[in-house]
Amino acid sequence: MATTEVSKMDIMYRSQLMGELKSLLLAVDGSEYSEGAIREALLFSKSCSIKLTLLYVNALSDTYESGGMTFVEQVDNKLTRYFEDIRERAAEDNVELDIIIKRSNDTFEGIIEEAYDRKADLIIMGRRGMTGLKRVLMGSVTAKVIAYAPCKVLVVPKDADIKGEHVLLATDGSTYSASAEKEAINMAKRCPHVNYLTVLSVASGDDRLSESEAIVSRVREAAEKEGVNAVAVTSVGSPYEVIVNKAKELNVNVILMGTHGRTGISRLLMGSVAERVVALSHCSVLVIKDREAI
Repeated sequence: MATTEVSKMDIMYRSQLMGELKSLLLAVDGSEYSEGAIREALLFSKSCSIKLTLLYVNALSDTYESGGMTFVEQVDNKLTRYFEDIRERAAEDNVELDIIIKRSNDTFEGIIEEAYDRKADLIIMGRRGMTGLKRVLMGSVTAKVIAYAPCKVLVVPKDADIKGEHVLLATDGSTYSASAEKEAINMAKRCPHVNYLTVLSVASGDDRLSESEAIVSRVREAAEKEGVNAVAVTSVGSPYEVIVNKAKELNVNVILMGTHGRTGISRLLMGSVAERVVALSHCSVLVIKDREAI
């Protein structure tokens, strides 16, 4: 597989897009569906000049040691080649890479544990190819990571590229969207390659449309105070459907949104808006956590 091609614009863009990153965690599953996440993680690591930690979680025997590429038992040859390919790509891009193979009863638990241990600023992961809402309702690994992560989570579809020219902020005006609103404004402010910031709020019915209009007006005013031009958009309908369709219609590169800060199993709300958008979006989705709820 060819190495990631990084232009000066790519480097400049990504170094400004997410702000300061000190610890980056890439979670992979060994399949083709992690390709978009791998590509973006390598670019972010190179752009921000930080080490990249690649994590693969599996149920392994007690004789298997995590860390680096230390093998105590035979690993499937295909998986071995998979890691070697990524290591070669990282070397060609001058990215320092750690590969961690972790044992855990649940994949998402392994990812969350590593995120806490490494004080990750951003988790990057792919999205499986299963479509529709069935996977969301079953509780995918991605949805669980979003629910429990102590940091931002970037979900990248297999064929997606984060060009970042057009960013869509989806907000419902709640306290859980506040962090996402700030992140979107700061992103557009610090990164000159973001040409368009669209602020979208979806009303559940015509009688709630005025509330959505007030929300986007408030965010647009906040953006203007920071010297950022934002386009306010409102619509009526099912939030996740409107967000996904509007992002595609406007050719959006990245969707930003918050997620509720519930704890325990209630975090795994069957089909929350964030989980549904992640499952169905054509582009990458950056989920911003409410820091006070973590």
